[in-house]
Amino acid sequence: MNPDRLAMINGSRSPRKSEGRDIIAPRYNPSNRISKPSRPTPPKAAATASGSRYLTQDEQSEQFVADEDKFVLKQAKKKADIRVRENRAKPIDYLAFNLRFIDTDRDVFDDDDEDVEIDVPAPEQVLESLTADQLKELDEDIRSYHTLEANARNKEYWTSLLALCGHRRQKLKPHGPEGRALASVASDVDKILAPKTLEQLEALEKQIKAKLSSNEPIDTDYWEELLKSLLVYKAKAKLNKVCEAIKAARIGLLRPRNPEKAKALEESDGLPTTTTPNFAPGASKPVVRQAATASSSSQSSAPPPGTARFASTGNEDFSQATKALYDREVARGVGEGEEIFTSEETLPSDTKPLWADKYRPRKPRYFNRVQMGYEWNKYNQTHYDHDNPPPKVVQGYRFNIFYPDLIDKTKAPTFKMIREHGRRRGESFAPAGKEDTCLIRFIAGPPYEDIAFRIVDREWDYSAKKERGFKSSFDKGILQLHFQFKKIYYRK
Repeated sequence: MNPDRLAMINGSRSPRKSEGRDIIAPRYNPSNRISKPSRPTPPKAAATASGSRYLTQDEQSEQFVADEDKFVLKQAKKKADIRVRENRAKPIDYLAFNLRFIDTDRDVFDDDDEDVEIDVPAPEQVLESLTADQLKELDEDIRSYHTLEANARNKEYWTSLLALCGHRRQKLKPHGPEGRALASVASDVDKILAPKTLEQLEALEKQIKAKLSSNEPIDTDYWEELLKSLLVYKAKAKLNKVCEAIKAARIGLLRPRNPEKAKALEESDGLPTTTTPNFAPGASKPVVRQAATASSSSQSSAPPPGTARFASTGNEDFSQATKALYDREVARGVGEGEEIFTSEETLPSDTKPLWADKYRPRKPRYFNRVQMGYEWNKYNQTHYDHDNPPPKVVQGYRFNIFYPDLIDKTKAPTFKMIREHGRRRGESFAPAGKEDTCLIRFIAGPPYEDIAFRIVDREWDYSAKKERGFKSSFDKGILQLHFQFKKIYYRK
């Protein structure tokens, strides 16, 4: 007879099978009731899971900004690589290109096998070849990279370059009597600091700071000047440390491709010294900026296309907040079928705003794009084909205007359409084959002046079609107005 059945007849319990029992099978508890094995979740793991699932609004905003900064930095590095490969690099591009060999955050899909063969000047060589105006521009470019960079070693690289760029700019300034007196002991300072390693410089820095903070009777000017020079040498030592890592990485990449060049690089002292490109205005490629219609006696390089108005010294907004927004938008680049749009119209300045006495009026900066494309109507389909396309026409606009320093941030900037000569919406005064134009005027509160652009006057398409749909928003100091024109279909 079955042992379990016999035990049930006799009123006793069934024999327990302690060995070989399935761990996921039902088990007996002390009350002789069947229950499933419980697996309590550790409290720390549960807290971690819930914390990763839910983020506060501030945390979401921080994460959004961090992701956006990563994208902008990635695009800036990609554009620097392209300009170096095409022999049209700016000084900042050479500095970014040198760093790419040890940059763990770079996108490997952007790498080119021929990049390691490109000879670019060493960072200090780039700084030595620039004028005061060019160094000022380079300083702003380095600060942009330094702000966006999150990698510790990369950030140290840009920090060192920032210090050396500032030192170089200071050296190019004319010295007064006090400066000449300090320059006379520069050779003694060099003899003290030049042979020291980074660790020795850091130890000496602590000693000098302790001496300056003490109450001892010392020559304060001398020790402060020595501390300034020490910080420069410390930046050089840190930069040399990064350059050694760059050199080692390049040697490793060159060995299988070009053993002779790898050996020459290994025997060289630091990064190889190449012919320094001429960054002077009007020079042959590579140049800092594209030459514009300026006089040959101009000492500063021309601004890039679409940003010429920012080169003038007027009442434009050049705050750090505005520059950060502008650089971030410029780094996004221009999409397919887009062009930079700068058809700004001058508004009459007879009447000053009521707040002009309290705040200094300034013009907002902007980075606008116009969307161009082909219109395949019946006429164009008859007379043109894809090999011989018709002329491009305006299909829409993307306005990005920066207002980071608005006094009253609760009131968003607005815009309005202005049609001249009494023309109303829908009316046309344009001759055959031409399109009417109108002004779009952007209005904001203090301290920003109004700004206007001349655009094609056609009916807007207010549908939301991905990136090219209608958008009107004001967020994080940026007024964005994106729209396309409705397509007109003629039926018989």
